[in-house]
Amino acid sequence: MDFNTFISKHPVLLAPMAGITDTAFREMCLKYGAELAYTEMISAKGMHYNCMATRKLIELSEREGPCGVQLFGSSPDILADISREIESEYGEKVALIDINMGCPARKIVSNGEGSALMLDLPLASQIISAVKKAVRLPVSVKFRKGFDSEHLNAVEFAKMAQDSGADIITIHGRTREQMYSGKVDLDAIAAVKRSVTIPVIGNGDIFCGADAANMLKYTGCDGIMVARGAQGNPFIFEEIKAYLSGSPYTPPSAEQRAAAALEHAKRHLELKGERSIIELRKHMAWYVSSARGVGKIRTRLMRAQTLDDIESALAEYAENCRIS
Repeated sequence: MDFNTFISKHPVLLAPMAGITDTAFREMCLKYGAELAYTEMISAKGMHYNCMATRKLIELSEREGPCGVQLFGSSPDILADISREIESEYGEKVALIDINMGCPARKIVSNGEGSALMLDLPLASQIISAVKKAVRLPVSVKFRKGFDSEHLNAVEFAKMAQDSGADIITIHGRTREQMYSGKVDLDAIAAVKRSVTIPVIGNGDIFCGADAANMLKYTGCDGIMVARGAQGNPFIFEEIKAYLSGSPYTPPSAEQRAAAALEHAKRHLELKGERSIIELRKHMAWYVSSARGVGKIRTRLMRAQTLDDIESALAEYAENCRIS
């Protein structure tokens, strides 16, 4: 991947989401127009201690193309070592190494990782510098507008990241304290964009093409990252790209949504086996939008035990939409 050319085209990216952006989900989003997908958040410490469950998170399929690999941790040495290992082992399958400095989850923050690093700029700088020195791949950093309302330091953090060697940064326009509540702060993203010369990706509240266009226009950011807006809706990438190009866009029909969901389910189970159906259920429930009896259908999907159960529920959803 020619990184500079890629980032100059205002790319639309799929965000790394723990427990969500596994291989099947990434493949679906890429099929419908995402220009780069990221792995789930991966513990550098877990990789270091050879935790097999952690290592499975970095399995990259031949269908994906280059993928962003997101790591989290608080040890510069471990993060550097694991980044070097990933680059060596996966080669051209990896587009970039992304360092998570924005995760708001309590168990991550309590370990001094994720968004806790926004309170420790010297350590964050050491981590970025160590990873940058360890790999030839582009290094990105994902963070928030601040830890809480008393620590709104996104601009300072962005400048530090640039000075420490980051090639690209992604900012979610909320604080850790906000989690995912309230509205994304576009002014915070715009301020970060003005403060640095490296590319800036804007993240937060992208649920349709108009949201994406507004983010780009208001903030001047170089690209956008879609997170919750893609859950059960890989079609959002087609919608965004059509909106940005001024092309017509027709939302998928219920039949098309059901067919995509079933394709997703089959691929998920092919990759992970029947026992993984529990983690698949939420994805299936996200695919079904409003329709007669949708609550009942979602319940069926959340209780599904087999692929046949999923296929039957999705068929009922499509039929209900057809006759509504």
